Amino acid sequence: MKLIPTGIENFKEMIDKNAYYVDKTNLIIDVLNEQVVFCTRPRRFGKTLNMSMLYYFFSIKEKDNAYLII
Repeated sequence: MKLIPTGIENFKEMIDKNAYYVDKTNLIIDVLNEQVVFCTRPRRFGKTLNMSMLYYFFSIKEKDNAYLII
């Protein structure tokens, strides 16, 4: 059974635990196409998780990140 993630702030941990995740990879396109990205959201809306996703995306050349198939 899939885990409903509460309090998970690390993208790799979320994937490793096979938890539910709302795909927000369109954010990557925004980051690449814009000069400045200002992300305002209330508490607990996934800001840290999104930054973690971006970190793992941009470090995909590392062997440890081979599980991230985009």
